[in-house]
Amino acid sequence: MTDRKISLLIVEDDDGLARQYKWGLGNCDVAFAANRDDAIAEFRRVRPQVVVLDLELPPAADTAAEGLAALEAMLAMAPETKIIVATGNESREVALRAVQLGAYDFHLKPVDLDVLRPMIARAARLHALEAENRRLQDLMPRSPIDGVVAASPQMARVLRTVEKIAPTDVAVLLLGESGTGKEVLAQAIHRLSPRAKKPFVAINCAAIPETLLESELFGHEKGAFTGAVKQTVGKIESANGGTLFLDEIGDVPLAMQVKLLRFLQDQVIERIGGHRPIQVDVRIVCATNQDLDHMIGTGRFREDLYYRLNEVRIVVPPLREREGDPVLLANHFLKRFNEQFARKLKGFGSDALTAIAVHPWRGNVRELENRVKRAVVMAEGATVSAADLELAPAELPYGSLDLREARARAERGVIQMALAQSGGNLSRAAKLLGISRPTLYGLLEDLGLEVHS
Repeated sequence: MTDRKISLLIVEDDDGLARQYKWGLGNCDVAFAANRDDAIAEFRRVRPQVVVLDLELPPAADTAAEGLAALEAMLAMAPETKIIVATGNESREVALRAVQLGAYDFHLKPVDLDVLRPMIARAARLHALEAENRRLQDLMPRSPIDGVVAASPQMARVLRTVEKIAPTDVAVLLLGESGTGKEVLAQAIHRLSPRAKKPFVAINCAAIPETLLESELFGHEKGAFTGAVKQTVGKIESANGGTLFLDEIGDVPLAMQVKLLRFLQDQVIERIGGHRPIQVDVRIVCATNQDLDHMIGTGRFREDLYYRLNEVRIVVPPLREREGDPVLLANHFLKRFNEQFARKLKGFGSDALTAIAVHPWRGNVRELENRVKRAVVMAEGATVSAADLELAPAELPYGSLDLREARARAERGVIQMALAQSGGNLSRAAKLLGISRPTLYGLLEDLGLEVHS
């Protein structure tokens, strides 16, 4: 956070207590109001980061009605505001109800400024962190492909490739760990192609027993085998004119690989039990998390089929290698599940954002989606915590989000690298850095670095 004072609105009808707030919260830029109408007017004028709200306000100071009404009105205007409600010990249940309505926290009277000050500071830090997160999301380049949520350089390269090859009819092989979104990219390839108005048919080759896979792909005629009581069109024929997505292609048995290769060579199929060749026009997109080169070497995957499927290969990076995308995706899923489950969660707490940023995400996007979905259903507070996500508390590997600190860390790292490469020679290090020797001296002093030649 910067050195600017915290913008704070105190809503309190007790003049003595208001003076106590003013005296004890000198690190805040404080505005005051004594009733609901004045509080809403001051809120509109100041748009504070934090509000300390007495729930028992006139003209109904013996109930919490006015305070709760003020709470709901302020959160409707600015849901990101952190509101701390203050109330007597006998009204603890009302305070908990206020938290359910969206209050950040509650403080029981009599007021203890030693407790309230750090509570306000934490609320202001969270407000600033969420504002910075929204700002960074606004600055992030949006994915050029609908349905794909990504802004990292790693995914930008993948999406540029998708845009280039989608209008063509080349076969595409998508490689990557489970849960990285290979089917989403296959759908994007289809939507951006001239085949977009024709069917997109997906089949998971690993999920279908070997004895049924041929029928599933090629279809069968009535009476072709026991149980074939009617003619059935296979997935390949269903995709005629469109795109066939073969997921987990590495799990296709060798005998079926031969039949797939024959279909790919001439785009002709025969249903099981049939004798009439059927001409089809299908684009093939395949995906796997297996090492097909190794499988070819061990005789488990046909090399000729591999080259048919691998006209263009796209390697989808795991989520842990996609800089900034975990938080971006988490916010996307939060918005979606808020709507799906009629929740009003306002975002992620600072502990959740940090945990999302550093978690290894071995299950990739699928794991992140499932954790956010569960958290939206189970969260009891106004924001999602690391505990709601069932993630351990963590610290950012690069320290705080303070921009000045980040610049200092970056400068320190680059200068140390230049000194290492120059063997501690300041003239050569300055030349590597593109600065003068006096400037380098100044930076060394500012950063507290010593040179050991």
